[in-house]
Amino acid sequence: MSRFAAPIAEQIWDMKYRFKQPDGTPNDVTVEDTWRRIARDLAQVEKDPKHWEERFYEALEDFKYLPAGRITAGAGTARSVTLFNCFVMGTVPDSMGGIFDMLREAALTMQQGGGIGYDFSTIRPKGADVKGVSADASGPLSFMDVWDAMCRTIMSAGSRRGAMMATMRCDHPDIFDFITAKSDPARLRMFNMSVLITDAFMEAVKADGPWELVFDDKVYHTVEARDLWNKIMQATYDYAEPGVIFIDRINKANNLSYCETIAATNPCGEQPLPPYGACLLGSINLARLVANPFEENAELDETALQDLVATAVRMMDNVVDVSKFPLEAQAQEAKAKRRIGLGVTGLADALLMLGLRYGSDEAAAQTEAWLKAIARASYLASVELAKEKGAFPLFDAEAYLASGNMQQMDDDVREAIRAQGIRNALLTSIAPTGTISLYAGNVSSGIEPVFAYAYTRKVLQKDGSRTEEEVVDYAVQMWRDKFGDRELPDYFVNAQTLAPLAHVKMQAAAQKWVDSSISKTINCPEDISFDAFKDVYMEAWDTGCKGCTTYRPNDVTGSVLSVSEDTKADKPVPVAEGGEVVYMSEPLDRPQELEGNTYKVKWPDSEHALYITINDIVLNGHRRPFEVFINSKNMEHFAWTVALTRMISAVFRRGGDVSFVVEELKAVFDPRGGAWMQGKYIPSILAAIGGVIEQHMIATGFIAGEGMGLKTDPQRQVVGLDTPRGKACPSCGQFDMRMVEGCMTCGSCGHSKCG
Repeated sequence: MSRFAAPIAEQIWDMKYRFKQPDGTPNDVTVEDTWRRIARDLAQVEKDPKHWEERFYEALEDFKYLPAGRITAGAGTARSVTLFNCFVMGTVPDSMGGIFDMLREAALTMQQGGGIGYDFSTIRPKGADVKGVSADASGPLSFMDVWDAMCRTIMSAGSRRGAMMATMRCDHPDIFDFITAKSDPARLRMFNMSVLITDAFMEAVKADGPWELVFDDKVYHTVEARDLWNKIMQATYDYAEPGVIFIDRINKANNLSYCETIAATNPCGEQPLPPYGACLLGSINLARLVANPFEENAELDETALQDLVATAVRMMDNVVDVSKFPLEAQAQEAKAKRRIGLGVTGLADALLMLGLRYGSDEAAAQTEAWLKAIARASYLASVELAKEKGAFPLFDAEAYLASGNMQQMDDDVREAIRAQGIRNALLTSIAPTGTISLYAGNVSSGIEPVFAYAYTRKVLQKDGSRTEEEVVDYAVQMWRDKFGDRELPDYFVNAQTLAPLAHVKMQAAAQKWVDSSISKTINCPEDISFDAFKDVYMEAWDTGCKGCTTYRPNDVTGSVLSVSEDTKADKPVPVAEGGEVVYMSEPLDRPQELEGNTYKVKWPDSEHALYITINDIVLNGHRRPFEVFINSKNMEHFAWTVALTRMISAVFRRGGDVSFVVEELKAVFDPRGGAWMQGKYIPSILAAIGGVIEQHMIATGFIAGEGMGLKTDPQRQVVGLDTPRGKACPSCGQFDMRMVEGCMTCGSCGHSKCG
């Protein structure tokens, strides 16, 4: 029998985590091979590798412990990729040379697959003097544009775009420009953005007092704190960004406050990190640990939880020694502090199995109890590791125990740390688990509520036929297996029907025992008033959260899914027929003959022209691009044209909304300058190729016109939900993009903006 609880789980494994040869031949024949590969790799640094390989395998088996995607995909493959998920880069110097050194480091990190965070507060504001060159500074936003363009050209490991977080302090003179930057729909698309909010600022907001905008001890402006707060809130209300990070609270609670200062986070916000800080992530699958689900005696097996946590901590500690790092400074930082981020997924499903309504006082209390149990088990496991392998190099017992976070820890844990030391400076974090939760059988993601009980997705088979799959939440499927068609109880709630303050309550309950932070999205209804929306952020501040991210569907952000009055999952809804874009389970075989066209592109100052051939396949009476060939007599172009040919053709053969290829190519600029062609400025030869592909798509009817998306929108409906609006997934084409844990994520294929 397959270990996978649902077809989508196996498809996610095959697409994202299964180790394969370059030609597609699988090294991992089964998911057991994947678990074995990870277990063996992480056990190699142990004195008794065979023993620990078996222990690690047992933890991975049946998806009980879920290492983050980079570990699952990369461990034991000998690929030159990092197993760390997230990095905060070095402090950006306020100098041209230093800024571009940081840009180079960012490119190297994203090339190996790391998501990065930067604090741009260190760059002088727009209009400030630049000494020695008689010029005015262009400001941090102009350099963020450079980072954004660089990120578009770097493909992260695992065929994911690099993800970036930009932060700016609430007292920086350019903070108003930062707040409104994303009101321009074409700007800073590769960034998540958050404002660093200080305690002093929140006090000024509550007191309706003045607020100084300062750089280098010079006051540039004095504004009303509440006006600035309202500006942040309005931008977030309208555009879902910027997020809010309570930076003083983070630094006060940090176990390492005695030796580091934090000013930025990773892209999804769950890891506040110092300069060159890195963290690896993993999650305990609570949904797999509940005994007697939906019965009166249902309970989470806390003994099994403690054992699993201890094994997971050991595995994650070994990753520090096994992983490669893009930069030596990152390796040194990681090994000096050995921080890890162990979290949970399947929380909402586990609560449902106990009969608890997510967002209720009882559910919040149970969440706090479970997270405290995980924190205790994590710290005690790390103490045992310190006995065996030594404490982290920068450990200072009295300074460590005096930190804000450690002062609330139980006395027996504090005494154990004082006596033995601790192996890992920080241990817990709630990370985004969108893709790995699908891989684990569509368990609820992180500490989020269940997003949708069930929905249908279409999969295109190799012969061009379509099949429909129902994707069901793990707990809902367990209910069906146990009780058949019996109606779901009232305590089954989802992300769309919950009040925003119920989300905040759950985040605050979990945060109390999480030493890093939490990736969480607070879903707000489209018609929430602005004052009520602001109350969500103030409640997050008042209840001890370290940050806040909301999502309010509207005409700008796109309505992800809207809930109908009938939210029961046992009433199937037919999927609409028509010209929908579908995802293919396997690439289509090439027919003997294809229709196509060849186009000539003569780039100025180039001796030889490029010849671009685009061939199409006809499916269900519709013509769509299938492959591309790019040829030139200029041998300097040979390597990259071959690479581009293979990559674009591979994307085309997978199906879905492939028009994004045009968008990405047209966005590439050449730092040496572009060229004028047929009355238009083309920023690079790659952009010219993108323009040719776009014109071909228009001519064949695949897209409606220049700069436009699909001629016929993909359609599908969610069980119990109205037809969604908004953008299709750029990977699989389905209308299942949702804001989950601070990141736009596809529920059908796991594609995530944040990598």
